[in-house]
Amino acid sequence: MNATTLTETAKYRVEHVGPSESWGDLVLQRAPGSTMKGKGFLGAKLGLTGMEISVNSMPPGQAYPFSHAHRKNEELYLFLTGTGAMLLDQDVVPVGPGTAIRVAPPVFRCWRNTGTVPLTCIVIQAQAGSLEGATAADGVLATESPRWP
Repeated sequence: MNATTLTETAKYRVEHVGPSESWGDLVLQRAPGSTMKGKGFLGAKLGLTGMEISVNSMPPGQAYPFSHAHRKNEELYLFLTGTGAMLLDQDVVPVGPGTAIRVAPPVFRCWRNTGTVPLTCIVIQAQAGSLEGATAADGVLATESPRWP
């Protein structure tokens, strides 16, 4: 993935992965001589330690040529543009802008574009059952109001 590092400090890292319209140009090297177009992982680029994230774009009429499951990780698919369908084991679920789907590790999944524009989504992957506290339990409010420069 050709992400551009905008800022990097010991506390955070900012990457520019381009607008979703450009995600179809991403090329993922899966193995020597095997590539996948329209998918880019952000984990290594951002230095993520508790999740993996990918940005994805599939052209009209295309489908993933394989189905996959995970041993430990659940996935959240958040669809941004286009229309399509996800195959979850033997169930077919329609997807479109704003569709969010959580998939448990052992469920075999793949997706296809049934529309006329690219089907884009962000996929977030994390170990199932590892969340120790959601925002309300884990969050800490600052004692002062934000001071914008």
